[in-house]
Amino acid sequence: MTKILLIEDDKTIVSTLTEFLVREGFAVRSASGQSAALSALDSERFDLVLLDISLSDGNGFAVCSAIKSDYHIPVIFLTASGDEYSTVTGFDLGADDYIPKPFRPRELVSRIKNILRLTGSASSIVRLGDVEVDTVRGIALKNGRDLYLSALEYRLLLVFINNRGAVLTRTKLLESIWDIAGEFVNDNTLTVYIKRLREKIEDDPQEPRIIKTVRGLGYKVD
Repeated sequence: MTKILLIEDDKTIVSTLTEFLVREGFAVRSASGQSAALSALDSERFDLVLLDISLSDGNGFAVCSAIKSDYHIPVIFLTASGDEYSTVTGFDLGADDYIPKPFRPRELVSRIKNILRLTGSASSIVRLGDVEVDTVRGIALKNGRDLYLSALEYRLLLVFINNRGAVLTRTKLLESIWDIAGEFVNDNTLTVYIKRLREKIEDDPQEPRIIKTVRGLGYKVD
């Protein structure tokens, strides 16, 4: 059973969210502040952390930094602090996702499962033809050689992997990658990043076999 540590000081949210996640099949432990959270992480193994920025003691940024440095497990920020600075800071510290409050519980569960797929302990290697993506080390290899993807190129590749077989519109791709860039990503910029990614992962970028264009709709990775 997937074990989640919910680090949140609002008792109502803790109660409501814990009840919902348990019904969805997760095991949940909660902590209201930084010291209690780190103590829980020292005593138990968790698969994922849901983390607020404002805590009863300490702050979520410090906790995220400690988790990524010492425990190496996925972190999803759940916070009312939806400003650009907080979002970018969270990703800079290694957060795997960032969901502003209020959020829809079922969307949260979907995103938890997406992150667990990308960072799952069963296998950290995802293969796309002769490209291997190591989601633990955060690197992509082609024929054993590092492709040296930028942060945004890597994020874009993960979005395709996480939606394998589905057609992704340009709007969906923009929504998925803009926040990690630290600046607004427009449609032209998306075109540039898809072109750069194809140049690195495809044998022939002019005839892509991994990231395919679906005319009039978007893109798809089979």
